[in-house]
Amino acid sequence: MNRKWIFALVAAIFLVAPLGIAKSSIGTLSGTVVDSRGAAVAGATITMQTSVGSRAYATHSDANGKFEFTRFEPGLYDLRAYAKGSFSDWLRRISIHSNKTTQVTLHMPPAADETVKVPR
Repeated sequence: MNRKWIFALVAAIFLVAPLGIAKSSIGTLSGTVVDSRGAAVAGATITMQTSVGSRAYATHSDANGKFEFTRFEPGLYDLRAYAKGSFSDWLRRISIHSNKTTQVTLHMPPAADETVKVPR
């Protein structure tokens, strides 16, 4: 009887331990895309990649210019935004940490603020 309990306890430890490790080894990067006046930029495409240029990911900003990359391995990442025909500058070597959220702001260049007017 004792052997069954010991076996069950050891099995439970080996089954549950990886879940705790996986959960504790991820982080989140969230932020906002703003124009040159500080207004939110909705619908921007945000691209993120590791700082060595591999594994690219993308998402879009919401109506308030907010975006989020969740469940990423800790490390250094580069990101930038694209909206209205323009790219923001790259934010380089942004650090994602385990069990933490890193906050950033991406600034679009003034050209992205301009609206094209078509003459009548």
